[in-house]
Amino acid sequence: MQTSRFLRPLAVVAIVFGALTVFSGGRALFGGTEAAAAVGNAVPWVLWFNFLAGFVYVVTGVGLWQRRRWASWAAVLLALSTGLVAVAFGIHVLGGAAYEARTVGAMGLRLVFWLVVAAVAVTATRRMALPGNP
Repeated sequence: MQTSRFLRPLAVVAIVFGALTVFSGGRALFGGTEAAAAVGNAVPWVLWFNFLAGFVYVVTGVGLWQRRRWASWAAVLLALSTGLVAVAFGIHVLGGAAYEARTVGAMGLRLVFWLVVAAVAVTATRRMALPGNP
């Protein structure tokens, strides 16, 4: 299987995912009382992490599109940081604090997506680095 052929489609998804994350997070954070009511019991630090990470999603997606080596490691960093935030969120939930159930699904989706992107990107980067590969 040639992982490098999946890199550009994943890059496009990362860029779109990032833009949507920035838009929705920005609206939730800066949209006023109606937007605050719509997010319910969202955990503020999770909301801020996701909002700021959305910008990194876009930059990483552009780097993956351009097949930059640093973008593979940015994807790994996104997977790791999302995993750490998910663990902290889990501790928050187990501690009995208020949260939105949809956040569980959203964090799971983000984590799985960036784990897949990181795996594909690192594998593709290693294959491109082999002698005889363009």
